[in-house]
Amino acid sequence: MKYYLDEDISPKIAEILRKYQVDVVSTHEMDMTQALDREQLEYAASEGRSIVTRNRDDFIRLTVQFFNELRPHCGVLIVPRTILGDKFSLIAEALKKYASKHPQGMEPYTIDFL
Repeated sequence: MKYYLDEDISPKIAEILRKYQVDVVSTHEMDMTQALDREQLEYAASEGRSIVTRNRDDFIRLTVQFFNELRPHCGVLIVPRTILGDKFSLIAEALKKYASKHPQGMEPYTIDFL
C-alpha cells in the first residue's frame, strides 16, 4: 500500500507512518499544496499511490469522472470528519492498519472510508 496524503491531512501523519515503514508521501512534502484536486489525483495515480483525503465530495465526483474517462486511478481513502484532524497518532494508526489489510493497495476506482 502506497499513500499520498492530500493537503487537508497533516504531514505529521506521514512522519508517524514512515516510522512504521509505511510508504507515504504528503502533498506538503511534494510542494503540491496549491494543486487542484484533479491534479492531486493525477499525481497520486502516476505514482501508484492511493490518495488519503477528508475532501469526500470532490474526490467521489473525480473518481466517477476518472472511471468514465478510463483515466488511471489508484483509489481514494477518505478520513471522516468525525476523526479530528489533530488526532495525528489515531489517524496514523488507522492508516497503518488499513495498509496491513491491503498490502497490494486499493483496486482502481475504489473509494473507501477509514
